[in-house]
Amino acid sequence: MINKDIIEAFTMLAKEKNIDRTNLSTIIEDIFMALIHKKYGEERENFSVIVNMEKGEIEIYQEMTVVDKVTDPVVEIHVDEAVKEYDDLEIGDAYVNILSPDGFGRRLINTAKQHMVQKIRDIERQTVFDEFSSKIGEIVVGNVHQIQRDQIFIHSANGAEFIMPKIEQLPNDRFRRGETIRGVITNVEISSRGPEIIISRADDFFLKRLFEKEIPEIEDEIIEVKAVKRTPGDRSKIVVYSSDRRVDAVGACVGMRGSRIQNIVRELNGEKIDIINWSDKPEILISRALAPAKPINLYIDEEKPYVVAVFEDEELPIAIGRNGQNIRLASSVTGYTIDAVKKTEYEGVQDESLYLDEIEGINKKYIEVLAKSEIHTSEEFLSTERTDILTLKGFGEKTVDKITGIIMEAVESKEANSAKEDNSELEASENEEPIFEEVDNG
Repeated sequence: MINKDIIEAFTMLAKEKNIDRTNLSTIIEDIFMALIHKKYGEERENFSVIVNMEKGEIEIYQEMTVVDKVTDPVVEIHVDEAVKEYDDLEIGDAYVNILSPDGFGRRLINTAKQHMVQKIRDIERQTVFDEFSSKIGEIVVGNVHQIQRDQIFIHSANGAEFIMPKIEQLPNDRFRRGETIRGVITNVEISSRGPEIIISRADDFFLKRLFEKEIPEIEDEIIEVKAVKRTPGDRSKIVVYSSDRRVDAVGACVGMRGSRIQNIVRELNGEKIDIINWSDKPEILISRALAPAKPINLYIDEEKPYVVAVFEDEELPIAIGRNGQNIRLASSVTGYTIDAVKKTEYEGVQDESLYLDEIEGINKKYIEVLAKSEIHTSEEFLSTERTDILTLKGFGEKTVDKITGIIMEAVESKEANSAKEDNSELEASENEEPIFEEVDNG
């Protein structure tokens, strides 16, 4: 029978594409409903299809009404025809006509097979999409299949295709066709070509996943990765914490003679990795994150959160790093905006700063308004455009002139006092009698 042949042909196709029997049954039902609509009209709703996969049968039912005068042969049957089948039927009764798939002809059956292929392709795409959508953030392995200027295509062992755009590759990555590579899934999208699985070697999460695979203590949840930030292919910082005092988080990540960290560094083509021991004390965490530079002082504002890190003059370039890399990574992994300054510059700023609330004669309400605009010192006030100050609440021309005069007088007074102190120190040093060590010449 043709219906058995159809099911066998469809079953073989479904096996090749790894489609289960339940899905196959639904697909065949949908296909034959499409054939019915093509043959009898889209508006017809008096048909139903049942597929019995076990018996290899397709049953098509056409529900009709018994009438004495047929106006629509698709939904009506003459009473004389109906009683030949069931002699107890009367006008107005329901009649079920059983259709054979043979009646659709070979041509329509071939069309059904084409529909079947398309349906299976859609299911395949959805299956791949569902599978890999749940794997975002996981590492996958595949072989380079095709290399293009702006992306490469990678095939996995189970037939899935991954795409790695140029921006997701390390700057020093050089791939050859057939080479095995690893990457982390960052996104899965459905396109006209099917599911597009985007993987990355430049993403911060790739480094985190490599640590999880290489360091058993992370998988066992003894060590926790608190934060990761990378400049892909160049330098990265990773903050780790051990919940077991007996386990050194940094030591475990480095491994015996650096074996563990070296495996990760090799995977990342020599990317330098700073492993930072986490601390709940911001000053300790920030100091560690700024390595290899060592700050001599930290001024922390928890609310912003913001830090001024003071370094010996010769240490500042190391703290900032090439193109600001070191301080940028440290800021990211600690959650603090870090400004690095030289010791001499910071001390100079501190000495010269004259805070407005220290100056007599300025009304407190004006100081509060200025503070809301981040104007706290005499220097900040005098360097702010006059037109900007005039836009502040309560500041008119006369008020600005008066406050400017008070500030200028205070600054001049402070400078005069500083000069007097310097002269006093100089005179004192000149008047000091030299102290000699007594030597007995005998």
